[in-house]
Order: sequence, then structure tokens, then C-alpha cells
Amino acid sequence: MTKCIVKKYEQKDYKIWNDFIAQSKNATFLFHRDFMEYHEDRFTDFSLLVFEDQKLVCVLPANKTGEIIHSHQGLTYGSLVHKEQTKLATIIAVFQAVLFFLNENKFEKLYFKTIPSIYHLKPAEEILYALFLSEAKLVRRDSLSVLDLSQENVTSKIRKRGFQKAISKQLEIREEANFELFWTEILIPNLDKKHKAKPVHSVEEMNYLKSVFPENIHQFNVYSGDKIVAGTTVFETKTVAHCQYISKNEDQENLGSLDFLYHYLINDKFAHKRFFDFGISNENQGKNLNEGLSYWKESFGASTIVHDFYEVETANYNKLSTVLI
Repeated sequence: MTKCIVKKYEQKDYKIWNDFIAQSKNATFLFHRDFMEYHEDRFTDFSLLVFEDQKLVCVLPANKTGEIIHSHQGLTYGSLVHKEQTKLATIIAVFQAVLFFLNENKFEKLYFKTIPSIYHLKPAEEILYALFLSEAKLVRRDSLSVLDLSQENVTSKIRKRGFQKAISKQLEIREEANFELFWTEILIPNLDKKHKAKPVHSVEEMNYLKSVFPENIHQFNVYSGDKIVAGTTVFETKTVAHCQYISKNEDQENLGSLDFLYHYLINDKFAHKRFFDFGISNENQGKNLNEGLSYWKESFGASTIVHDFYEVETANYNKLSTVLI
């Protein structure tokens, strides 16, 4: 196998990292250092760069907790990031080098999250084969509700009725530059009431991320007169419009606000995208399904792809030594 050199990310690698992300076939703006570092106080970064003949061939967004390395826990998805021309044999060698490096540095396990295939610019599942060879264990599987916008999708009658109701109520959709109204009036109260939880991102963090990635992060609010009744936050990549947050005023009568909003997003605003990702309807590390939420997404015509999470022993680097024949 090819000799690879692995090194831990340092601040001086900022430009080479971001340049590489921009040229890869399986990365999004979430892997840009400005996104990864907005919450650096919460995570101990342990991202890796892998070189072959002094040329950067892969990066791995990661953080550490004790003696365990994680595909970065502050990101929705992760993976070994690489360019289009990188061959499968190289990815196997790179993954072996990563496991060896971690093992040498006394890390016993790597918790590895994949990036769902809809975010790939071109097919990029080489790492799944490398995980299989290293006897990685599947420890979590989430289900994403996804629309393929290149095909015809059938919306259910109940969603169409909701859309018509919103029209009759004269609801209005506005794209906003600020997240505060949706956060304080809708999202935070709903999460607290339903789950005793808070949004992963604060208003201040969202406003900062929007200022850094203005073309990728969008906030859409729905109004009845001058009162906000629903909203959604969308992360846009080259291939996907992904719903990061979805919420409505639960105390308001059913106005069809979300049916109205998502009809617009799917058929107008993001109709040019390849995929529309409603996100997961899972809880308890993928072991439970919120049936009502899943049904609502499926009634727009969405169907399921999976997002997998693995655990691999770093000592298993030796299992990749005899793969190539």
C-alpha cells in the first residue's frame, strides 16, 4: 500500500484545509473551518490531514473525548473527505494510516459518521468499503426523508388541502436575514414544551453563520398578518436543500402554514436542487421513529435514505494490510 503521512490539524493549515474542501467530491460548507470552529469552545478538535508524497489527499473532520476520536460531533455528518481523482486503493491506504496514527497516539476507538450519499457531488462511498474491511461495527442508523427533485413527486390530498387553507387565510412567506423572531417566538418555546430541549444553535450563532455563509443558510418565516406563525431554517449545499429546523405555533389554529411554506420551498425556491432533505424523524440514537413527523414528510412524496454511524477499533488497522492483491 502507498505510504501516507497523517498529521493533526493546526491553525496554520486553515487555508490548505479550506482549499481542499472546496475541491472535494464529498464535502459541504459544514466542513469549512469557519463553520467547524464557531463552537470550538464545546469540542476539542482533533481533525486530521493525510498526505501522500507530500500532497494532501484526504482530511477527516474530528474531535476527541478521552481516549476516543469522533467524526466531528459538532457536525450533522462527516467522513473522510477526498477529491474525485482519488482511487479506492488510496482510500483504503489512507484509512489504514489514520487508524494506525490514532492507535499510536493511544486512542482505542474511532466513532465514524458518514455523509449521506445525496450530498456527494459524485459517487463517494469508498470509505464504506474501507469500514467493512476494518470490521467496523454499525452502531446507529438514522432515516432521512428525501425528495428527488429530478423526478415527479406526488403530494397527498391532505397536504394540498393545507396549502389551500393557507391561501384562503392569506398567509405570507418571507425570507429573513435575522433568526431572532423565529427562535424566540416559535422554535425555543416549542422545543421546550415538547422535549424540554433547546436548539443546537443559539440565535447569535445562527446570525454569525449566516454572515459567513450567506448563500448557504436561509430563514423562511410564515406570517398571518403581522404575526409569525411558522418557520424553517434551510442549509443549502450544491446538491441539497436541507431543513435544519421546522416549527410552527402549536397554540394557533391549523392554518396550513407548514404545508404552504414547504409547497413554496419544494416547487419554487429550491426546485433547481437535485434533492430536498427534510432531515430525520428519529430519536434515541436512531432506535425510535416519530411516526407522525415521518408521515408528514412522506406525504409530500419523500422517501427514505439512511445515515450510518460506525465504531471501529483503531487496532484494526492491521486488517487492511493484506487487502490489495
